[in-house]
Amino acid sequence: MPDRPRPILPLWIASIAAAVGGLALMTAFPELAWWGAVFVAVPLALVSLVGRRVGGALLVGLIFGVALFFPTLSFTARYLGPVPWIALSLLEALLTAAMAVPIALAYRIVPRIAPGTWGRLVALPALVAGLWVAREELLGTFPYGGFPWARLGVTQASSPFAESLSWVGMSGVSFLIAFGCAAAIEAVRFGRLRDVRTVVPAAVTLIALVALPQFPTTDAGTMRVGAVQGNGPAGYFDERAAYDVLRAQLAATVPIEGEDLDVLLWPEGGVDADPTRNASVAAALDGLAERVGAPLLVSAVTQRGEQYFNSSLVWEAGARNPTQTYDKRHPVPFGEYVPDRWFYRMFAPDLIDLIQREYTPGTAQPVVDVGGVKVGLAICFDVIYDDVARDGARGGAEVFMFQTNNADFRGTSENLQQLAFARVRAIEAGRSVVNLSTVGTSQVIAPDGATIDALPADEPGAMVTAVPLRTGLTPAMAAGDAITLTLGWGSVVALVLVGVLSRRRRPGTTETSAPEESQEPTSGGSSTR
Repeated sequence: MPDRPRPILPLWIASIAAAVGGLALMTAFPELAWWGAVFVAVPLALVSLVGRRVGGALLVGLIFGVALFFPTLSFTARYLGPVPWIALSLLEALLTAAMAVPIALAYRIVPRIAPGTWGRLVALPALVAGLWVAREELLGTFPYGGFPWARLGVTQASSPFAESLSWVGMSGVSFLIAFGCAAAIEAVRFGRLRDVRTVVPAAVTLIALVALPQFPTTDAGTMRVGAVQGNGPAGYFDERAAYDVLRAQLAATVPIEGEDLDVLLWPEGGVDADPTRNASVAAALDGLAERVGAPLLVSAVTQRGEQYFNSSLVWEAGARNPTQTYDKRHPVPFGEYVPDRWFYRMFAPDLIDLIQREYTPGTAQPVVDVGGVKVGLAICFDVIYDDVARDGARGGAEVFMFQTNNADFRGTSENLQQLAFARVRAIEAGRSVVNLSTVGTSQVIAPDGATIDALPADEPGAMVTAVPLRTGLTPAMAAGDAITLTLGWGSVVALVLVGVLSRRRRPGTTETSAPEESQEPTSGGSSTR
């Protein structure tokens, strides 16, 4: 194979392919949720990178990122206008472009040192898929903790491949999808499908995704959960008086006050005053706990010293204070706090000054004991971060309860996109999830991802559900950190090693290329790379 393989597509066609790929991947996320679109989007994204040099890879990667993130994250413009939407979408697109370069390098380097069948059909797709996962990990950690939103694994929440999430987690499913697509591309490039053996890697991956049953967890009974969606004025810009959200939650709870409950769950921000510092609100929660005859799991902004926290609170009758507290581990940058405020205020002072409180990240394990049942917690966007769900499961959680407030995104697909994460967490952990919002979408999700109960969005309501409990760790929860580290960052190390090996070849030596390679389009010179 030549040291500098030519691209499959001229740059202008590759740019179109990248744009179509990004838009196709966008349709795989809710509300369309066309999960099969990933098998169109990923090949288009990868084919556009084959043979590209750094500049070309940056360009097609940026186009792919723009086409994916601008429509997917459009919900961020719902109330704050275009500036936050453009800033976040462009940042994600730029990071996507940067990580397109390693993928393009893999396509250029691996065939030099492993030009045979194994190298082209297994090693190259594996490295490309690992680098795709590394890109997802970069977006999920940088900057300011990252924003791991548009991951391939999330698209499969309701697909036939969903059960494999319990074995390899979200990153593992992203890897398998990318590997299968990359192997299929190489089967066409390397074998022209004349030899059935060339399609084996892609076929085996597809079969594994379909055939893997969900990893079994152990039945531990049920818990009767009352979940209340108050539909109060909980949005940042909603007109409201003091305690309006609390009143809405109390009113929506009345129909189930006579029910037999093990716990009463309210959503994020369901208490719009700090009950640890407000005696009247504390008394209202005491009274409610007495009337329902069960502990409350509520949420409020709490203050300790000069620090503010977005907190989940276990409240029991007569306690006058929370008996257990979990503070949101991943406050949203530019939503719940402003990093480097002095810098960003120079560009958008009006927007930055809207965010006056600076929420402090919590450090506690996301598990509380409610009547002898371990409950795993996540507050709003906590659910998109792997560490919260894994720590909850490892901490003995028998059920997950996710409290969120989607009021700032009414009329958008944000609530459904977040719900897809909740569904993935249920399957990954083999645990039921009660995903409760102030305004919807609120659902009780079974350990296999099926919907057990639900409330209509944008309406007050309450549901009482016998929620299944489970014990035992799935491989995704037990080994999730190692899977992510190995597939993602391990692939970056592997690319470096492959690059070093390729440079150690004797000057002037070249490998013999496969006959099919000579049939690829030549792309017309370096200007198309």
